[in-house]
Order: sequence, then C-alpha cells, then structure tokens
Amino acid sequence: MSVINIAIYIVLVLIGLGLLVMLLSGVRSLMFGKVSMIALGIMAVPFVVFVVLGLVLETWADAGIVTIVISVGLTMLGLLFSGIKSMIS
Repeated sequence: MSVINIAIYIVLVLIGLGLLVMLLSGVRSLMFGKVSMIALGIMAVPFVVFVVLGLVLETWADAGIVTIVISVGLTMLGLLFSGIKSMIS
C-alpha cells in the first residue's frame, strides 16, 4: 500500500468517527428532549430524498448529486422565505 492509500483510509475512518459522534450526540439530545420533532423531520428530508432517488435513478451517484441540488434549492427557498418574513414583521 502506498502512503496515499493509507491516508485515504485514515480520512475515511475519521469521517466515519465524526458521523458516529454526531449520531450519538443527536440520540442523546433526543433522549433528553432537547430536539423538537419538527427539527428532526427537517433533518431527515435529505436522507429520505436520497433513498427514494437511489431506488428510482440508475445509479446511487446520480441520486447523491440530485439530492445535493434539491437540498441546496430547498435551503435557498427557506432563506428567501425567512428573509421575506422578517422584512414583513
């Protein structure tokens, strides 16, 4: 194995550990009632979209790309509506 291959595996392990810590922190927050169900539902939208698109499209890579585009679009719409709401009130 070359040094680059080892570095790639180390980065992937660190990303996995980061995701695991975020998941455990989220579960802990749910157990203590610090997270509302609406926020949890909003956070689940990209995962649901990814799974649905993964089953519909040809490859999972295409599903990932389309999911990112949809997520960015929804984020921009959310920011737009939030800005309009704060201007009105």
